[in-house]
Order: sequence, then structure tokens, then C-alpha cells
Amino acid sequence: MALAATSKEADTDSKFRAFYGKTASGPLKLDEASYDELLAGPRNYSAAVLLTAREDRFGCALCREFQPEWELLGKSWVRGDRAGESRVVFGTLDFIDGKGPFQKLQLQTVPILAVFPPTVGPHAKPGAEPYRWSFTDGQGNGEKVHGWVARHIPDGPHPPIVRPVNYLRIVAVTTAVLGAVTLFSVAAPYVLPIVQNRNLWAAITMISVLLFTSGHMYNHIRKVPYVAGDGKNGIAYFAGGFQNQYGLETQIVAAMYGILAFATISLALKVPRMTDPRTQQVAVFVWGAVLLGMYSFLLSVFRMKNGGYPFWLPPF
Repeated sequence: MALAATSKEADTDSKFRAFYGKTASGPLKLDEASYDELLAGPRNYSAAVLLTAREDRFGCALCREFQPEWELLGKSWVRGDRAGESRVVFGTLDFIDGKGPFQKLQLQTVPILAVFPPTVGPHAKPGAEPYRWSFTDGQGNGEKVHGWVARHIPDGPHPPIVRPVNYLRIVAVTTAVLGAVTLFSVAAPYVLPIVQNRNLWAAITMISVLLFTSGHMYNHIRKVPYVAGDGKNGIAYFAGGFQNQYGLETQIVAAMYGILAFATISLALKVPRMTDPRTQQVAVFVWGAVLLGMYSFLLSVFRMKNGGYPFWLPPF
């Protein structure tokens, strides 16, 4: 009995070594006969088999896209585990090379990655269904699949995927960086004065503040109408209630805020620099009148939106 068991173990181990030795250049290309031989029991090793259909007539774009990732995964695993301590054989079965396994597994879609656990040994699961990765997210990421396979190979090392150096990408990135540095060096004398212009940034800041305080983002989120009818064959420019507004209303409010801001800046910065006292006095009255009139109109808008608003200023 002991001799028979030892003989069976030697046979299954030699079968594993024979298959594993053929995977140095990538997963085994299987047909129906070699697939059955690979999975025949007793088997003290796992088998990770990609069932795919790469020919154009089957219309499986994901099958063709994932194949290079699968080849890389298999090569990286074998190179990192030359002794075969993880006891797993990688293989690929295309539909045109063997339809029987697809029918036996009742596959409706491809690609499917199946991991078959050992039938003998410490991690044996005799008669167990294979674990399946069905690519339901539509992506064939090699690292993701590697992690899934590693979870179902309980023993031995799990070598990571080692991607080849992409020299073309290195050259492209280097060229782009050098081009950007050269462009910056040439354009800097012309661009920096514009970028460092305080008035430009002040204008951009003011425009942004006016846009967002007047409800620009609210309009984009709520998809509000530009204007609406007032029920009297006319146009309503302002929506009733503080929780509603129209697109044109936002522009009017932004314009009012802009005029108020410009008047305030003029009074604070421009008027004090005037050398003629009479002109300065006139400017104070003009800008003061603009502030009073525009703020009065703004308060009247608030009253239009809510009749209970208590504040007002003449003339509106």
C-alpha cells in the first residue's frame, strides 16, 4: 500500500514537472486532450486555465486585450518560482482548440479564468468546482487577476508581475520634459510679466467672486430657466422667493455687485489720487450717488423676491 501510494505521488509529481517545464515562456497552449491530461487526477498541483476565444469571428475584444496580460502574469510567476514551489501550472485554452471543456463548464461568456485546486495532498479539494474569475467589470488588469489567483494558491511563493521597461515611454517623457523646459525658457520673458500682473489677477478674482456670489453655480446645478412669464403677457426677470432664481437674474445681480465693487474701489483708490480738489469733490458725489442708487435698487430686488423684506433706501 505504501509503495503504491509512493508510486502514485511520484507519477503526479513527474506530471507536474513535465507541464511546469513547458511554461517557462508563458502559459501552456492547450487543446482538449492536453487540457484533460493537465486536470486528470490524482493531481497534487493547482491549474490556472484561461478559457478564451480570440479569433475575430467571435467578437471578443476583451479576450484579445487580456491575452498579453495573461502571458505576462504566467511568465512573471514562473520566473519568480523556478523551483515550482507554488505548485501551479498556467495554461490557455482557446475555443477553437477545444469546445468540450467550454460545454462541460457550461460557459455562456468568455473570457473565464478558472483555478482548479489539487485533488490530492494537504490542500486537496476532490470534486470541488473550480474558482472562476469572470471579468464582470470588463477590465483585464494583470495585477488584479494576479491577486485573485494568489488567494486561491495557498502554498508556496506568489511572485509579482514584473513588467518590462518601457523605453519608448521613457524617451517620450524625457522629450516632452525637455520641450517644456525649452518652451518655458523662450516664452518666460513674455509670459512672466502677464502672469505676475497684479491687476490681471485682481480682475480674475473679482470676476470669479461676482460669478459665484450671484448664483452661477446654482444655475448649473439646478438647470434654472433663463427667464419666465409673469402671467400678464410679460417677462419676469426675478423669481419669487430666496430659494429660486432665473439665469438672467443672476447676470443682473452680478452686474449690480460689479458696479458696487467698482464704485467702492474708485472711492478708495482713484479719488484720493486726484490732484484737482474740484474734480475730486465731483468724483466723490458721483460715485457716492452710484453707490446709493445701486444699493437702493439691490434692496428693492430683495423686496421683489420676498415681500416681507424690511429694509429699503430711496429712490427705489
